[in-house]
Formats: sequence, structure tokens, C-alpha cells
Amino acid sequence: MFFDSWSDIARVILVGVLAYAGLVFLLRISGNRTLSKMNSFDLVVTVAFGSTLSSILISKDVSLLEGLTALALLVLLQLVITWTSVRSRFVSKAVKTAPTVVLREGKLLHEALKQVRITEDEVRSAVRQHGHGSLAAIDLAVLETDGSLSVIATDKAGDRSAYGELRSGRA
Repeated sequence: MFFDSWSDIARVILVGVLAYAGLVFLLRISGNRTLSKMNSFDLVVTVAFGSTLSSILISKDVSLLEGLTALALLVLLQLVITWTSVRSRFVSKAVKTAPTVVLREGKLLHEALKQVRITEDEVRSAVRQHGHGSLAAIDLAVLETDGSLSVIATDKAGDRSAYGELRSGRA
């Protein structure tokens, strides 16, 4: 129950080092996008990496080569999906959430807050973290696709060209 054999321990260490090195190699060749700030799609892929790595380490039924093949497949699928999502609006909308405006011109948008399940206090906290003491000083606060809150002060809004579709009132 607590210990089976030294060979099992040695297998976990050896396979673990090799699988870890393989995963790092695969992530390096897949580019920065794989390691960027995560949206929900990236989180799913990351969890799948972890699950696959743990299967390689713990299960004697999964060979190192099978596990590395599974990791390579996950990297390849992520590359295909991200490549396609850059070129297809349909795929992009299927795998990524849209940014959501939660505060506009100093006013909290309560329906948007409910929709994305964040509280007024979380928005206020983000405003404070960006160095502001007043909601009225904020032109826009957006829940981004990676779950972070972007806060743009009125005096920093400029021509608002960075807002893209957010400018049209889509929230």
C-alpha cells in the first residue's frame, strides 16, 4: 500500500524526467501562443497536458512514447485550433469568449456583471488596482477573454481605437 518496489519508484523518476523534458520541448517548438495568458480554451488544453503527464508518470500501461505522442497530439491540436481561429471568425467565437464591457463612462453595467458572474466589488477592486479612486474617472472596464479586468481611465481613452467592437455598445 505505501511501497511496492524500488523499480516502480525508479520508473516514475526516469519516465517523469523524460516526459517533462519532452513536454517542455513540445511547448517550446509550439511557440509563445501555447504559453500565453489563458482563455478558457487554453485552460482546457493545460489541464489535458497535466492529465496526460500524470498518466505517463503513474500508469504502467502507458509507455513513454505513447504519452509523448499524446502530448504532441495536444500541442498539434492546439496549434491547428489557434491557427484556424485567427483565420475564421466562426472558430474563434467557438473556442474563445468575447470581451465583455462591465463599466462604461463611470457606470456599472449590472446586466453584464450578472452575465459574466462578477461582482461590483471585483470591478471596484480592479479600478483601485489600476490606481483610481473613482468610478467616474473610468471610461471603460472590460472583462477580457483571459479573465482579467482591463480598466481605462477617461483621461487615457484617447480616440478609443483600441476598443474595436466594444465601442459599438456590444457588452
